[in-house]
Amino acid sequence: MYQEVPAAVCFPADADELTKLITQARADNLGITLRAAGTSLAGQTTGGGVVADISRHMTAIVAIDSERRRARVQPGVIRDQLNLAAAEYGLLFGPDTSTTNRCMLGGMIGNNASGSYSPAYATTREHVVSLDCLLDDGSRATFGPLAPQALDAKCRLASREGEIYRRMLALLKEHKTAIEAAFPHPEVTRRNTGYALDLLCRMAPLTPNGPPFNLAALLTGSEGTLAITVEAELNLEPLKAHRALVVPHFDSLDAAMRATVAVLDLAPAAVELVDRHILEATRANRTQRRNRFFLQGEPDCLLIIEFLDDDAEQARARAEAAAAALVTATAAPVLTDPDQMRRVWEVRKAGLGLLMGRVADEKSPTFVEDTAVRVADLPDYVRDFQALMARHGTECVFYGHAASGELHLRPVLDLRNPEGLAKMKTMAQDVAELIRDYRGSLSGEHGDGLARAQFLPTVLGPEMVGLLEQVKQIWDPDGLFNPGKIVFAPPMDENLRYSPEWRPAEVEAVFRFRESNGFAEAIERCNGAGACRKLDFSGGAMCPSYRASLDEKDSTRGRANLLRQMFTGKNPAGFRSIEVREALEYCLGCKACKSECPASVDMAALKAEFLNGWIREHGASLADRFYGQPMRLYPLAARFTTLSNAWMRSRPGKWMLKRLIGIHPDRRLPPFVPRPFHRRSAASVGRSDRPVVVLLVDYFINYHEPQIAEDAVRVLEALGFAVQIEAPFAAGRTLISRGLLDQARALAERNLDLLAPHVAAGHRIVGLEPSETLALRDEYLDFFDGKQHARAERLAGCVQMFEELVAGHAPESLVDVFAGKSQAVLVHGNCHAKALVGEHALLKSLEIAGYAPERLATGCCGMAGSFGYDQKKYKMSMAIAEQKLFPSLRKQPETLVCAHGFSCRHQIHDGLSRQARHPAELMAAVLVD
Repeated sequence: MYQEVPAAVCFPADADELTKLITQARADNLGITLRAAGTSLAGQTTGGGVVADISRHMTAIVAIDSERRRARVQPGVIRDQLNLAAAEYGLLFGPDTSTTNRCMLGGMIGNNASGSYSPAYATTREHVVSLDCLLDDGSRATFGPLAPQALDAKCRLASREGEIYRRMLALLKEHKTAIEAAFPHPEVTRRNTGYALDLLCRMAPLTPNGPPFNLAALLTGSEGTLAITVEAELNLEPLKAHRALVVPHFDSLDAAMRATVAVLDLAPAAVELVDRHILEATRANRTQRRNRFFLQGEPDCLLIIEFLDDDAEQARARAEAAAAALVTATAAPVLTDPDQMRRVWEVRKAGLGLLMGRVADEKSPTFVEDTAVRVADLPDYVRDFQALMARHGTECVFYGHAASGELHLRPVLDLRNPEGLAKMKTMAQDVAELIRDYRGSLSGEHGDGLARAQFLPTVLGPEMVGLLEQVKQIWDPDGLFNPGKIVFAPPMDENLRYSPEWRPAEVEAVFRFRESNGFAEAIERCNGAGACRKLDFSGGAMCPSYRASLDEKDSTRGRANLLRQMFTGKNPAGFRSIEVREALEYCLGCKACKSECPASVDMAALKAEFLNGWIREHGASLADRFYGQPMRLYPLAARFTTLSNAWMRSRPGKWMLKRLIGIHPDRRLPPFVPRPFHRRSAASVGRSDRPVVVLLVDYFINYHEPQIAEDAVRVLEALGFAVQIEAPFAAGRTLISRGLLDQARALAERNLDLLAPHVAAGHRIVGLEPSETLALRDEYLDFFDGKQHARAERLAGCVQMFEELVAGHAPESLVDVFAGKSQAVLVHGNCHAKALVGEHALLKSLEIAGYAPERLATGCCGMAGSFGYDQKKYKMSMAIAEQKLFPSLRKQPETLVCAHGFSCRHQIHDGLSRQARHPAELMAAVLVD
């Protein structure tokens, strides 16, 4: 919701560099804002001083002590990375936010994050044993639990650390009664309002027989405003071996809230609410649309209730008991399959991104989304909140941590008009007053930051806010650390990312960006959730360039932010922006973001559109023409096959390709065959009385791998089809990837005419190259309006990838076609196919043919058409392949490899000297004679 331009950005390597930063920032009178993954929601990681990004270097898991169940970590360790390491010892770090595959422990500590499993694992604060910190004078101190004698010794120190202990204890002793009266009710377990002074008051010596005094409890949740954490000691929990879910559906929010109160007697590990707005939003996201399998009917909302147990039957029995007890539920499916449960949780975890990725006036800003009350008060609080929304005439989204009394409540507002902005401020004040009346917490886990600090006087009272300011003065009298957060904060409507002054540039785009209501909305779909920062251990393919470089500018979020900045304001650089050009240079156009990003940001399309605008301004490069127009070059080169191949292998040829096109010397362009496919085959094959399949043979297979097309024809004939051939056929993928969109759209129009008779006849149109074939189902739909769009839709409805056609057959109907012997085959899917249709058809088609396919969770191969040939990008291309693909293949050096993408096959050949096969080749090899 917020943005600020910092004076400087740095990437400290260790605590010593942070100490130097403190000295320099003090000398320059600049504040320091620590930043990890940047996924916080209340503006905590924005700042106008120095932003110190610890995510690049301070990422070490220092030690795991399995006997003591402890871990020592640097702040840049990703939560899921820690749990992968801890799992080897049967342990885990319990707090489980929706962003665990990219959020970092430093941020979780700063926000006192908790997440879905807080009934079982509480909040981060309960797992922080001690914190190793830098203070405002650059000195280093460790804050942990202190017995009375140790606390006395700390108070006698003549250092900054000793001064902090003395002054904090004096403040707490003087104001203990007032603090306990003003802070949230003790039964409110999610409590990030202000600084945690009430929790310190429960410790010894302030409360006799209380737990040992530990200032780490204060620092946890302080949003980096008091000290800089450089290392943390955390406690770990034993892993429970078995899980079971029950997902009750409800026809009203009130019924779900009352069910939440009732089900807590069964001791669930998690009870999460998902309302109809999020369920509806999953329809528009390709990944989440596949995860709706468990839904029955159209519920108003549902709960996700999980039980953990060391015994599988007991976990299931507890879930079934809950299902039986929830008599107001309209349905209550029980799930124990790990993959199914993972997919249910993906729907819940995607909720934030799905909402924040809404377009235009449908945004759900985060300003009252984190309130928490006692669980017993939750039904009444939700009723009062709904009444408040009704008074404001505003729709609201409800989801979140029902078991902990904390729901993420997201009013639907447009902050780009004055009425929406005014309504936000009024509603924020009204909600603060409502929380005060319930003695709840204004923030349960997201923190105060810039969004809520203004309303702390309403919730806690002016006297308590004065105490919070005193705490800041004790620790950081000069306001060095993350200034303007929690205390001494600006009004909530300053530094907004969107406001009534926001003006996008008017752009003449080729793509319609129909799902985003145009280019201007497409560049602002990114919501900052940072799912593109997840690394390879999290699965998926997004974002391959970020995974290789760990540089924010190489992430989908970084590119989207830059695009938004360059296309807004009074004098936007727009298509002339060199910064955008450089940021997009390492985008592979894999389309993973279109399906894996909760906001469905399609950076491949945005890149193509920008490059098209850049070419209009600057002209196309020789490399653009070389890679983008095989339709012109290939027929000429193929006329002189021997000469073309010899020239590409020769020293002068390599030198010219490097100098003129920028091809890396270690790459070899694929050789042309003497007889391309279109010279080998008739235009029509098979008996005329059979159903017709139109086979699209792309330029790469036609001129480089014609045996694939020949094998495809054999398979299609064996399946009972008459095959009509279009070869060589170009859908325009190479033009799109190079930003030659005007030419690509013109080609698309010609292809609509070319294939129109087949569409009218109801023929199936089948392609062999996934990225080419899927252009007919993806980009073609966004090229046109009106009648041409309708034609494109009809064409898309006829188009299939080769393996989709095969997979559509019942296996028992093909027992006389294939004679496979369950031979193992390693399967690497093309990125566009994975993003747009998934890998099910690829795997099923191989199974039908009699193979035993093993899907490799390999992400992107790194070649991406012309990307991997470029000498500037070769290193990144190979680094991407080395993350998952190459190591996975080296583990099984003798096993068959299947890759249906041309680029993928050639990356595997170039990197491992190993031949990957197209599925058509593998199927043809096991045809019954």
